[in-house]
Amino acid sequence: MRAEATEEDISKLCAEARKHEFAAVCVNPAYVRLAKQCLAGSGVKICTVAGFPLGATSASVKAFEARQAVADGADEIDMVIHVGALKSGAYEKIQQEIRQVR
Repeated sequence: MRAEATEEDISKLCAEARKHEFAAVCVNPAYVRLAKQCLAGSGVKICTVAGFPLGATSASVKAFEARQAVADGADEIDMVIHVGALKSGAYEKIQQEIRQVR
């Protein structure tokens, strides 16, 4: 998931995934639809991430990202938790964030 990945890069990744029967590819949210098109009928799943790369956005933003990614065709959503909250010991806040995004 390089920030500078191009549509051509994603198409190549998907072709490789199809050829080698990968379980999944992980792409930036902006490329979920393209990956879904490239991998149609292959059985390769699409993964993306909410809150990437720092996890420092609000839970509602991460939830929106997750909903949009699913609507675009993602099969799996990984989420970057709020690392500052973790380091602060705000475990309940992190649990609430996970529940809200889920």
